[in-house]
Amino acid sequence: MSAVFRAARGGLGGRKLQAVIIGLVVLVATAASTLALGMLADAHSPFDHAFASQNGADVAITVDTSVASAAQITAATKVKGVTAVAGPFASENVAAQVSMPGIGGTITNPTNFVGRSSPGGPVDDLALQQGHWATSDNQIVISSNAPGQVGSTITVGKQVMTVVGVANSVTNTADAWVLPAEMNAIAGSAGTGQAQLLYRFSSNATSTDITSDINEVKAALPSGAVLGGPGSYLDIRTSEQSGIAPWVPFIIAFGVIALVISVLIVVNVVSGAVVAGTTRIGVLKSIGFTPLQVVACYVLLAAVPAVTGAVIGVVCGNLLAAPLYRQNAQVYQVGVLGVPFWVDLAVPLAVLALTVAAAVGPASRAGAMSPVQAIATGRAPKPKHGFFAQRLLARLTGVPRPVTLGFASPAARPGRTFVTVVAVLFGAAAVTFGVGLATSLNHVYDDISGLPVQVMLLPPGVTAPPRPIAGGPGKATKAHKIIVNGGPGGQSLTAAQEHAITTDIAATTGTLHYLSVVHDNLSLPGLGDANGGAQVTAYGDGDPSWSGRALISGGWYSQSASFPEIDVNTLFLNDTNTAVGDTYTLVNGAHQVTAKIVGEVFAPGNGVGIYMSPATLTAIDPTVTGPGSYAVSLKPGVNADAYASALQSTLGDSYSVNTYGGGDKALLAVVTLVAMLTLLIITVASLGVLNTVALQIRERAHDIGIFKALGMTPRQTLTMVICSVGITGLVAGIIAVPAGILMHHNVLPAMAHAANSGLPASLLSVYSAPEMVILALAGLVIAIAGALAPASWAANSRTATALRTE
Repeated sequence: MSAVFRAARGGLGGRKLQAVIIGLVVLVATAASTLALGMLADAHSPFDHAFASQNGADVAITVDTSVASAAQITAATKVKGVTAVAGPFASENVAAQVSMPGIGGTITNPTNFVGRSSPGGPVDDLALQQGHWATSDNQIVISSNAPGQVGSTITVGKQVMTVVGVANSVTNTADAWVLPAEMNAIAGSAGTGQAQLLYRFSSNATSTDITSDINEVKAALPSGAVLGGPGSYLDIRTSEQSGIAPWVPFIIAFGVIALVISVLIVVNVVSGAVVAGTTRIGVLKSIGFTPLQVVACYVLLAAVPAVTGAVIGVVCGNLLAAPLYRQNAQVYQVGVLGVPFWVDLAVPLAVLALTVAAAVGPASRAGAMSPVQAIATGRAPKPKHGFFAQRLLARLTGVPRPVTLGFASPAARPGRTFVTVVAVLFGAAAVTFGVGLATSLNHVYDDISGLPVQVMLLPPGVTAPPRPIAGGPGKATKAHKIIVNGGPGGQSLTAAQEHAITTDIAATTGTLHYLSVVHDNLSLPGLGDANGGAQVTAYGDGDPSWSGRALISGGWYSQSASFPEIDVNTLFLNDTNTAVGDTYTLVNGAHQVTAKIVGEVFAPGNGVGIYMSPATLTAIDPTVTGPGSYAVSLKPGVNADAYASALQSTLGDSYSVNTYGGGDKALLAVVTLVAMLTLLIITVASLGVLNTVALQIRERAHDIGIFKALGMTPRQTLTMVICSVGITGLVAGIIAVPAGILMHHNVLPAMAHAANSGLPASLLSVYSAPEMVILALAGLVIAIAGALAPASWAANSRTATALRTE
């Protein structure tokens, strides 16, 4: 084997560029595969991964400190089955006034405060997402689910605290955290004296286990000491998983694309490197190397730089994973996601195995040739490939010769060209898919929220905050909701208030239509009550289509139909085993109404939604009062902020009018993740092209040197190399558009199904003809971007250097 090692060492020393190319492509493939496989692993039960990483609490129990003594609370932390406990932490549930920086005014929000000296601990390790932990008594850290942001102020009584951080508790154990000393002031302002205990138990797999664990804790405390219902992680897990499910399909799609491209570029570059050394294989055979020694030599030539690339690649993959997984965690609404250890171990080993396999095939074929045949094959491709294409294209007299030489180049190595086309195709398809997905998601949030402007009746003593200055073009072609609710405490709008509001809405410039809206919750046959029963919405004073809600099928109910009509969401149809066109009997105690289902409304989620006229709702629930909100359609081009400002001025300070982006934070997180994943795949595909072109230039150095000696200019050389990949990129881009659209049309329904909904046709028809033409150029852009650097090197290299490089 000493001869094999000497030959491999000599090959590495004489072909440094080739070794660098193999190392670089393995590095890129390992980093991308680490990211992609880790993302796929996290997509399977992300809550469970975060729960384990953050030492989530199996149970959170709140104890009344006026009933249980400190000794009794301490004893409750040592009951049977406890494996870890945190606390007792001082805890209070009080109403807090939250103000937003730069806006003014306040929002009253019931808040669960907990006093903790640090975010870490044996149970419920908090993940800081923004800012830092509180370092003084006037600082506070809020939950990622709580209103407010870094810089907001939160007031409880006379205590004014500044938000300095945003953190995630995987089991939502609190809304805000302060230092323990600050809890004394909060308790003195409005508290009752509570302590929070966070537990992890040895038996926690089922609800029966958790109930038994809770009973053990209750038995160690005086009767009445445990306040409310102790929170179980199983309930939160079920809720989180249903919220996470819609995002999993597209993350899996991107992860699979990244893995496939990584495999393709490794196979393409490594096998190409071995094929480029066919001449040297012939020389080795002529001095007595056996086929097995040839294979061993070239496996070593590929494996040595591959090992370096794999080790560095897995490190780079983990470094790159930090921002990507942080964004992924926001989408999943969990605190921490990371690359599992088994991924860090499996990916480099798999890439190394792939490298060896890619080298063995062509090395075995070349090793089986005679020395003369191997040397001849290595000097030039088979005539039936590149030469035929070059002669055919040479007849195009009107096309510059560098262009025809470039266009003919892919035919010289059809296998390598095919793999390159497929790799670029996957990258360009990811662009088409990503653009369509982002557009559809924007439409989804428009359809389920209507981009509302909120108008809220404020409680006595609280004035409306000043509205920000409105400007710029309007975003008002869709319906906007003007929500006029009773204030905190449940006070309802009077008839005079309703009249004043509708008069002001009608008089405000920009109003197109408005609807009165009544909300109700009913327990109905065939429907579970887990999410508060059926969520009923009644639109009155106009056509319900003005609400901006999208329909999946059917039409909207008629206000004047002789037979009651209703629209429902997909979950209603699934739970009741009904379809559009069927009748359904609404039963509420002694009241019942049989109605015809005339349409399926796009309203994803875990709640059953029913839409009906106010008359139908009154018939089924006579206790319902008048409208609590108004949905307004604005005229095209009307700016929503300017409209809200004008309406605020008209209504006065008794109402708070604000543009409302209910899905803005979630939408931004998802679209940002889509953009990051698309950019990752484009980068991997471009680097694959770069390495392939660099290998081709190294392989064709002799030909390029001859072309330069015959008078080819640097610009012509650059054109030739760019054209050699441009044609493959263009073909790949054209094929990628229908492939990306097909992926979009399959992944989006899977996301909707996970959200218990069908899809309106409008959410799938998001690609316009001009947009598809532009997207078809994505493959060309990826190919040229990857080829530009090696092409520039070839163009600027000296003739003698090119001839000697062979």
